[in-house]
Amino acid sequence: MRLNKFVAVCGICARRAAAVLVKDGKVKVNNEVALEPGILVTETDVVEYNGKVIKPSVNFMYILLNKPKNTITTTSDERGRDSVLDLVNEAKQERLYPVGRLDRMTTGLLILTNDGDLTQRLAHPSNEVKKIYQAELDRNITEKDLERIADGIVLEDGVTDVDAVGWADPDKKNQVILELHSGKNRVVRRIFEALGYQVDRLDRIGYAGLTKKDLPRGRYRHLTDREIIMLRHFVGRKKNLEDQ
Repeated sequence: MRLNKFVAVCGICARRAAAVLVKDGKVKVNNEVALEPGILVTETDVVEYNGKVIKPSVNFMYILLNKPKNTITTTSDERGRDSVLDLVNEAKQERLYPVGRLDRMTTGLLILTNDGDLTQRLAHPSNEVKKIYQAELDRNITEKDLERIADGIVLEDGVTDVDAVGWADPDKKNQVILELHSGKNRVVRRIFEALGYQVDRLDRIGYAGLTKKDLPRGRYRHLTDREIIMLRHFVGRKKNLEDQ
């Protein structure tokens, strides 16, 4: 197994971040600093991170959280703000980390896991993981602006393609459902801001085929075996191509 993947499946961080740790000299293999993320390690090699021997997690955990407002998705915060990890009891026993991010005021679906390999693949733009949001705007949005969004909005970091967009309720035209696969930072808020709207509330109601059904705000549940298989199958074809 490549070293950065080994670090990821040990639950330290996602694979891309693991590569950075290796390049920064924070990982040792057989008591020697290893600077190349792609070197191969075997079962007999001793790998250390921050002076401690690490081993692949044998207890993978997959949790779906309905994130409330005023919580951050980083694993630690120098300002002491509430984290999504504070909401999950299992985070006290396992090194869990969130897949992707939602900003502090955005609510909705978030996966937490110690499966670094799956995290990396779900977060990678090439896998085009679908996300569905419901946005409540400060005023009604026009049909013309919905069409502009559907055609692709030019933001400061390029064109953002949207898979589908429309009113959530024809009688409440300030509420919009938006489906996209972009993972750009604050992309939904920036789309509406580019057209002069303010997003008062933003909720992610769908992620990678998962929904919020029977999952109240601030609560979480473990994914079912079927859902885990679905996620792995979703990125499986990409994994096979990368490993060839």
